[in-house]
Amino acid sequence: MYGCERREDGSITGYDQYGYDGREFMALDTQNGIYIPTMAQITTQRWNSPEVQAEERDKNYLENECIEYLQKHVENGREDLERRVRPRVKVSGQQKGDSMKLHCQVYGFHPRAVDVKWMNGKDEVASYETTNVLPNPDGTYQIRVSAEVTPKEGDNYICNVDHKSLEEPLNIVWEKKDGYKTTGTSDTSSDSSNAHAKA
Repeated sequence: MYGCERREDGSITGYDQYGYDGREFMALDTQNGIYIPTMAQITTQRWNSPEVQAEERDKNYLENECIEYLQKHVENGREDLERRVRPRVKVSGQQKGDSMKLHCQVYGFHPRAVDVKWMNGKDEVASYETTNVLPNPDGTYQIRVSAEVTPKEGDNYICNVDHKSLEEPLNIVWEKKDGYKTTGTSDTSSDSSNAHAKA
């Protein structure tokens, strides 16, 4: 497998790795411009030899041609790559004996990268269950993060959502009322990126 990357600071990096029979075989050290053997001593010596110079040819490809192709793909996909859709958030809670299972459903967002966590005031609550980020038919994404807690007086449970489409993270508050299931949702039509939701 091989590939190249142009970082935000303009620097270029790449990789070129080979496998054989389910194991690593050899890899190109792009900084020093030589192939490093994992189990392919003879092949590596031949590829690094002055007669073959495979390492120079492949390093040149990764740093030039591959980057040109990458830039073309980025230009062709720019509209989708730069698309920003604010997440919608719904919180809910289910009584489970003495504890409460809190759910934070985040959906309809783009791009894919998102950070979702439950907080109790300023303290992060350990996640009980997190789904993978899943695609929606419209090209947006969704995720659900759950936490099992035993609410005490003064606890303040918040689902914190951070995403590129937001100027600052969304904070959706869950509040318990008389032991019943309660829910809250974010108001994505509002200009405010912080929402306080009560059942």
